[in-house]
Amino acid sequence: MWPFKKKKIENLSELLKKIEKIEKKIEILEKEIEETKKEQQFFIKKVGVFKFNALKNLGGNQSFALALLDEKDNGVVISNLVLREENRIFAKLIKNGFSENLLTEEERKAIEIAKNGKEKFHHNKKTTSSYHFRTH
Repeated sequence: MWPFKKKKIENLSELLKKIEKIEKKIEILEKEIEETKKEQQFFIKKVGVFKFNALKNLGGNQSFALALLDEKDNGVVISNLVLREENRIFAKLIKNGFSENLLTEEERKAIEIAKNGKEKFHHNKKTTSSYHFRTH
């Protein structure tokens, strides 16, 4: 049964008003989607972890370099060095995949793992291991 049987003209007017409201909401949502797409390029999308031993005779691969990059390879690489009696943590900014600071071999590997992202898990030799996570 047609729900607008009694007041066809009034109901048509109401229906047009509702359609207009819906169109306005759609327009707002489309703008929000576009804004989110623009912001999204700056979200962390690439993560690379390279684990290693900071000291030759200290096992367990407890030290690591962690690269966190956006889609344009901008972000940070964080290194945690586990020594006998202390930890040292370093953070270096990355722009377009490179840093103004001198990078260690492990930090470069973490960045490459994040950028390339071909492997979900990779284990190198006995002393190092690397991991890759994709966030999209």
